[in-house]
Amino acid sequence: MVDNGPTTVQAGFEILLEEMETEIEFINQSGAKAFAARNYDAARAVLERADQVTALRERLAALRTEWEKLVPVITSNSTGAKKNGNHDLSRLQRGIRTREAAYFKPILQILSQMGGTGDMSEILERIPKVMKGTLSDIDFEPLSGDSEVPRWWNTAQWAQSAMVQAGLLKADSPRGVWEMTEAGHKLIAEFNT
Repeated sequence: MVDNGPTTVQAGFEILLEEMETEIEFINQSGAKAFAARNYDAARAVLERADQVTALRERLAALRTEWEKLVPVITSNSTGAKKNGNHDLSRLQRGIRTREAAYFKPILQILSQMGGTGDMSEILERIPKVMKGTLSDIDFEPLSGDSEVPRWWNTAQWAQSAMVQAGLLKADSPRGVWEMTEAGHKLIAEFNT
């Protein structure tokens, strides 16, 4: 039996999640083109596919979380190339990006400074400054060759979704608005003490 370290599985999840994000970005672009062309049947079909792929991505993120509970996460940056049995893991280093959980505290800090609620675009504009030193060069790369959306922008939005599921942000806020829950306020207060 080959010893398959926890970082190998974790890196696999990260690569798969990143590829899913790239696919969702492609679907979004396709939907926008169909809508702009007033091809509403195609736009509806793309929207349905986007819902399905997004739901699958969220289930995959939940599986990653389940894995993390089973195996302690190793926090070193040594998840790069290595040989493990017959698997060449040299490409894993490229796929590693700052994880969604790393965005929780910065998002809560930004929201706290904004009085507990804020416009998504304004929050996202502040993230690079707050996460300076945490975000890597990989985080600033575009999701795909034809996209100008940096990886961190997309990951921050997935982090927001995870924070809603965790009860830190409100699920019923108006579209484009992020709002802290009581649990979010309590957590940021703990961070600040």
